[in-house]
Amino acid sequence: MADQVQNTTVAQETLADVPQVQVDQDQLVVAAVTTTTTTNVVVSPQPDHEDQKQQLGQEDQKQQLDQEDQKQQLDQEAPLKELINIPSTTDRDDAEKKNIIRDDNLSSSFKEETSKVADLSDNEKKALEELTQLVREALNKHEFSATSLSPPKEEEQKKLPSAAVAVAVISKEKQEIEEKSDSVVTDTTTVVVVEDDGAKTVEAIEETIVAVSAAAKDEKEDASCPEKLLKLEADEKVSIWGIPLLVDERSDVILLKFLRARDFKVKDSFSMLKNTIKWRKEFGIEELVDEDLGDDLKKVVFMHGFDKHGHPVCYNVYGEFQNKEVYQNAFSDEAKRERFLRWRIQFLERSIRKLDFTPGGISTIVQVNDLKNSPGLGKWELRQATKHALQLLQDNYPEFVAKQVFINVPWWYLAVNRMISPFLTQRTRSKFVFAGPSKSAETLFRYIAAEQVPVKYGGLSKDGEIFEATDAVTEITVKPAAKHAVEFPVTEACHLSWEVRVVGWDVKYGAEFVPSSEESYTVIIQKARKVGSSEEAVVCDSFKIGEAGKVVLTIENPTSKKKKLFYRSKTKPNSSACQTLCC
Repeated sequence: MADQVQNTTVAQETLADVPQVQVDQDQLVVAAVTTTTTTNVVVSPQPDHEDQKQQLGQEDQKQQLDQEDQKQQLDQEAPLKELINIPSTTDRDDAEKKNIIRDDNLSSSFKEETSKVADLSDNEKKALEELTQLVREALNKHEFSATSLSPPKEEEQKKLPSAAVAVAVISKEKQEIEEKSDSVVTDTTTVVVVEDDGAKTVEAIEETIVAVSAAAKDEKEDASCPEKLLKLEADEKVSIWGIPLLVDERSDVILLKFLRARDFKVKDSFSMLKNTIKWRKEFGIEELVDEDLGDDLKKVVFMHGFDKHGHPVCYNVYGEFQNKEVYQNAFSDEAKRERFLRWRIQFLERSIRKLDFTPGGISTIVQVNDLKNSPGLGKWELRQATKHALQLLQDNYPEFVAKQVFINVPWWYLAVNRMISPFLTQRTRSKFVFAGPSKSAETLFRYIAAEQVPVKYGGLSKDGEIFEATDAVTEITVKPAAKHAVEFPVTEACHLSWEVRVVGWDVKYGAEFVPSSEESYTVIIQKARKVGSSEEAVVCDSFKIGEAGKVVLTIENPTSKKKKLFYRSKTKPNSSACQTLCC
């Protein structure tokens, strides 16, 4: 028996050393028993009843202690997950946790799920069909409208008599009136009054009964008529994010979002959909979309450009809350926190309605979270408001995030991420990217082209300039202690403009015009000068050219690090060329 317990311990220690697979407690016990059974050559004698009972008691006690340790560990991890605003994992994530692979390289190979029905697996198609049927039945029965109506209070229900009681009361009142009219014959005046009142009362009651009977008869006739019944069933129309349910193929894309959020469990997905529709009605989403909440927070959250796959990009700049006025206007009291929540929901709702819900279209958003100068954990109001907003978004806006990119992340934030990363699934980890200040621009360029990245984040995108987001940017890596030349050839007289940027700069930059004719002279446009890291974000120059030749830009990198160089150019005929520089 001692040998068997020792072998079980060895097997458990062996399994614990395997870093690639996270196994739950039940699987660990089964694996340990299996390993012990297959590795033992000598079969130990069967223990007696008392030993077996004692062993089972020890195992139960050990299992209880393990469960308590696991619960304590989860309680410790909860605030860590809250630090980086990671939403709770879905059922799909819980299932995948059993087979998590600790290889960060695999997360880059994860692809966004398809929104085309033809590309779904058979089980996914079946789940979509079942959910569609449930939604159709709910629309026919007006269940979505019913979810928004609160049931009558108990006091009101007590005041409303049942149909049988109402009929009995009416019959009794009618009988009392008749008896009363017969018993007061001697008094003519009284009889007239009573009979008149009685006649009116009886007539009103009879009219009510007739009206109710007629209504019940009409309802019965409507129910017996298929055309009228179909019209009644089709009366309810429910839209979500501006898309009517079950009207066209866009509805499939929406239903797939709820299915994926609940691991294709149809009943859970349908329940989530009903709760979302109910919440939208109670929150007044349709009215909120058109409400004017001001633009005080336009620098905190804003949409700018698209990523390399066409997803719109939303920037969340937490450092703006260091401004005391902005912070106070957003979180100083409960009313302002509620207004901030409504503004955030309104911003997301408006952004979602611009997405393409056709199958194969872009129906998700890339979120860029800038943590530079973030207020941190000391701001209780910000934490509470963010937590509340995240909960609402998680419950009512499923599968709308294509990628979550955190930039300018402080060192302690990165430490927290490394600590909890092993506990996240591949699917969850693939959506989260973290980069410190020195790697933020480089990380953004992995997902977003430089011409789409704002200047403040290392790109070339800015408003009110000659260049637009559609003007492509060329990207070059300048090696350490090397010089790189960029040439813009021209064949006729024109006005040439260009933009150039080196991430991190600390390089020398110069520009000159070299004519094609040997009889002409080289013109120095910009004498070579050093551009520091804290100087100009983007160098913008232009030159009026009167003959064929080329403009040559020289970038010299004297440092020991590689430098990322971005540039683009645009020409205009001299007749319409602007005589001023583009900057």
